[in-house]
Amino acid sequence: MNDSERAGDFRIEHDSMGEVRVPAHAKWRAQTQRAVENFPISGQCLERAHIEALARIKAAAAKVNARLGVIDQDRAEAIVSAAEEVAEGRWDAHFPVDVFQTGSGTSSNMNTNEVIATLATERLPEGREVHPNDHVNASQSSNDVFPSSIHIAATGAVAHDLVPALEHLAASLERKSAEFAKVVKSGRTHLMDATPVTLGQEFGGYAAQVRYGVERLRGALLRLAELPLGGTAVGTGINTPAGFSAAVIAEVARTTGLPLTEARDHFEAQGARDGLVETSGQLRTIAVSLTKIANDLRWMASGPRTGLAEINLPDLQPGSSIMPGKVNPVIPEAVLMVAAQVTGNDTTVAVAGAAGNFELNVMLPVMAKNLLESVRLLANASRLLADRTVDGITANVERAREYAESSPSVVTPLNKYIGYEEAAKVAKKSLAERKTIREVVLESGYVERGDLTVEQLDEALDVLRMTHP
Repeated sequence: MNDSERAGDFRIEHDSMGEVRVPAHAKWRAQTQRAVENFPISGQCLERAHIEALARIKAAAAKVNARLGVIDQDRAEAIVSAAEEVAEGRWDAHFPVDVFQTGSGTSSNMNTNEVIATLATERLPEGREVHPNDHVNASQSSNDVFPSSIHIAATGAVAHDLVPALEHLAASLERKSAEFAKVVKSGRTHLMDATPVTLGQEFGGYAAQVRYGVERLRGALLRLAELPLGGTAVGTGINTPAGFSAAVIAEVARTTGLPLTEARDHFEAQGARDGLVETSGQLRTIAVSLTKIANDLRWMASGPRTGLAEINLPDLQPGSSIMPGKVNPVIPEAVLMVAAQVTGNDTTVAVAGAAGNFELNVMLPVMAKNLLESVRLLANASRLLADRTVDGITANVERAREYAESSPSVVTPLNKYIGYEEAAKVAKKSLAERKTIREVVLESGYVERGDLTVEQLDEALDVLRMTHP
């Protein structure tokens, strides 16, 4: 390279602040190296999808810049070729900048510029160079590129990974809802006995929760897919040729297949990250739904002797290092931990989203890290829950029906015959004397007094009928 000299395992790179020693093998240059030395914080780097999104922007920008006469065609083709390799993941090891870095993501934007510039220069005849700022970053700023890359990565992850995973889980739950349509069991409110439901109705409710989560995500996608690209430093588009932003966004949309659009207001899009906050909130809602579902499955499968034992979960692995034969609900437990992590991630995204000052939010990298992690965790956990738990659930039909028939709440349909207060007396006597509701009603003379007939009593106490009054 023109401005570097090799010195053992290092080479000397130059930037506007002076000289920096960079590992000889590295495709990055001076600004990336400064960031590596300045931010040795977490050891966590950008998500793979985020690196890909940055590279997609650089490739699209190079094509449009060449078309608009900003850079020459040879350099543009070299940049596009290099950026495509980065997008494919061939150079991920050369993106070492920590997530906890400069709040605009400038360090990672320059990391991308430098790696692509190095790779592109290697494709040109000797003596010609691709510059990270002048060529790879032409018509751009970290302030519009980096947030755009987050939106692109998140839109792709939601549309291509999470939504299909949630639909997969919903379909699994719906199959169980149909399978368990006539498995009657005791309903429960406040964790106490309530009127009967079917196991199928419960699983149908779980499926609806997941389907509604998909609806919420699709609604948020409309705003998540809006890009601030073209606003450059503060939203005005300084140093950007006319037509650049629309053309670049159209090119990225073409190569990714995503419904990306230009921001309707570049000052909102530059200074605020509300689209990310909204999406993270929908992810939190999905995490809450999965928490409810996973906990219900654990409760219903509790036992096998001293719990509810209404359903059986697949046995996946030994559950104890000391108690032989013990098996635990490991997948629902993992899902609960994912949900807890997503809830925590959402808090970080919300706090970070509130850190926008005037024309820029300065907590972008941590928003990206948490949002993309939440999408990835929820997608993986949803598929596991479907494939390794829900698909293999079986019902303990007789035990579930026994609970339904022994619940004092089945007295409820008798209200219309003997009144609420008399029905309450029947329920209390049933509990105290450990008798069925039917036995107490017959012993108490309601039939003899003409309050109801035996046929009406049998019909009223048909627990399956109670689930579809």
